[in-house]
Amino acid sequence: MRGTRALAGAVAIAVATAGCSFLRPPSPVPARPAAPSKPPAKRFTEETFERKALPSYVIATPKPGAATDTVVGDARTVTVRERDTLLDLARYYDLGFEELQQANPGVDPWVPKVGSQVVIPTQFVLPCCSYEGIVLNIPEMRLYYYRPGQVADTTIVETFPLGLGRADYQTPLGVFHVKGKTVNPAWGVPERIRQEHIRERGDPRKFIKGGDPDNPLGKYRFELNRTLYRIHSTNFPWGIGRLVSHGCAQLYPEDMAHLFPLVPIGTRVEFIYQPVKVGRRAGSTWVESHPDIYGKSPPPLDQAQAALKAQGLTADPVRLQNALRDGNGVPRQVEGGTFWRWVKNL
Repeated sequence: MRGTRALAGAVAIAVATAGCSFLRPPSPVPARPAAPSKPPAKRFTEETFERKALPSYVIATPKPGAATDTVVGDARTVTVRERDTLLDLARYYDLGFEELQQANPGVDPWVPKVGSQVVIPTQFVLPCCSYEGIVLNIPEMRLYYYRPGQVADTTIVETFPLGLGRADYQTPLGVFHVKGKTVNPAWGVPERIRQEHIRERGDPRKFIKGGDPDNPLGKYRFELNRTLYRIHSTNFPWGIGRLVSHGCAQLYPEDMAHLFPLVPIGTRVEFIYQPVKVGRRAGSTWVESHPDIYGKSPPPLDQAQAALKAQGLTADPVRLQNALRDGNGVPRQVEGGTFWRWVKNL
């Protein structure tokens, strides 16, 4: 227990000092095997994370006015083992730390009870309504990558958790394009960040070479046009799923290694802000609600009603209120299903 608390303290300090760098048709089906339902047989290691499964999904390409499924994946539960932490489980199942913690309120993130069940929230409502290139939904702290499927009129969807900008270094909104890709990028430390580093840890460096273990950019980076902010990997994976950076978007090292060769220069990149998302699956309406991390949005119910109207969807008022009250990022079915269709037909 003492060792675990020491680890918790070390992680907290690292997060605080990191920089930016670090701080109907059938339902969608996996195009590649989904993550295994059980953790690996042995303890988590960097090799375990490097070899973890990264699911992708195939959907009918959404078109204006067409009823297309926009909910992918499925939630599951796993049994906690000796020495498991929520940080390890989050990374193994490709979730952000806070994403997993919000789905499991009351669970000790450092010493979850051995033998207990932890919810793995790997079901996602796709943000509305751009389904090409990279879409980064800031309140959700999650990136979506869309590319054409092998079958006509289909789209492959992959999604990854992110570390984003702190409240005083908010990740910006906007539409950009990938203008460059760099392996082992060097980091010229901005003066404002350098002054923070001097105050917080006595580090006056102005430049950190590529490949240096202290380089917060990690091994891979996408450069974007019209902005100095970047999408990159990290040297501190435990910051993923938190507001830890100076504005850039960070991915787990293994996620960025997977994404880097797939994304061509010129890819469209959109940074959006949707705390509440609504979507359709198998004739039912789903809603997914997240905290308004930068305080930019109207009340959740107003957001949900506007999104439902825009997409031509309906929701049971009570179920919608309950889903929004949870606000834990887990999609909830708010209309449809066999029982509710039967009730409406009475």
